[in-house]
Amino acid sequence: QVRLVESGGGEVRPGGSLRLSCAATGIIFRVNTLAWYRQPPGKERDLVALMTMSGTTNYADSVKGRFTISKDSIKNTLYLQMASLKPEDTAVYFCNLNLVSGTHWGQGTQVTVSS
Repeated sequence: QVRLVESGGGEVRPGGSLRLSCAATGIIFRVNTLAWYRQPPGKERDLVALMTMSGTTNYADSVKGRFTISKDSIKNTLYLQMASLKPEDTAVYFCNLNLVSGTHWGQGTQVTVSS
């Protein structure tokens, strides 16, 4: 059974940085995409960053140039490096693993950007 566990969230001041991690365990093969989503309070969950297995990345317009998605295949860990954080980045961040056999989500980690 695939399990995803996010970490690295917290509270940071505007302009600050955080790195989120998503550790994956279980039988993982035939991966389509790896991604980060976020859900601000009272809003829907939206895509933040996505990576294909060929290494192609895509970002939401609101985070381009500030966020970077990456992975460590040996550690089975997905990362989201976030810089120049803004109050509007406040949300619960979820990692997403899309396999041929199905889609998996982590439990989420809270990121709060506030002065």
